[in-house]
Amino acid sequence: MTSVLAHADVHPALDLPLLRDLLHPSRELWTPRELRELTSFVASELTTPLLSILEFDAEQRWWARLGLTEGVELWLLSWLPGQGTEPHDHGGAAGSFTVLTGELAEDYRYPGGPVKTVARGVGAAVGFGAGRAHQVLNKGTVGAASVHAYSPPLVPTREYPSLTDIPHEISPLPARRLPLEQLRVLADLEGP
Repeated sequence: MTSVLAHADVHPALDLPLLRDLLHPSRELWTPRELRELTSFVASELTTPLLSILEFDAEQRWWARLGLTEGVELWLLSWLPGQGTEPHDHGGAAGSFTVLTGELAEDYRYPGGPVKTVARGVGAAVGFGAGRAHQVLNKGTVGAASVHAYSPPLVPTREYPSLTDIPHEISPLPARRLPLEQLRVLADLEGP
């Protein structure tokens, strides 16, 4: 379902020189700021192709892999009203998301800090480091969509009963830099 480039996979609807250049296949790790810039740019500049592949699924959140390199994964997710995630961290990966359509509520917490809630509307973006747990939910009455990126790619998430249950320190899981061929298999099995 994705086009294979040298050291990068790109969704066929987004197989544009612009996205290939943005993904920087040789970059090993991305900072939260770089991930935020990536998701913001993709959401604002590639809106039409994103909307052309966007789907909604009443049974579960829907997703499509937009790009994958050895340093970053890029996804499009949709959220019908009431759909959301469990409280989780990203296992030591940095991440970002930008709201493409609708509005999403994000509850988040850093270890030892209070739980905070932010409503994120169209164009709102957040980048975050490894030491943060969150939960994302569509509390609205219409479907929402968002663009997500994580680095390193495909690090397993850890779920918690609630955000108040996160440990005093969110330690990174052992993150190994995997070859793109192995990352493709993991992405096809797991999703974001």
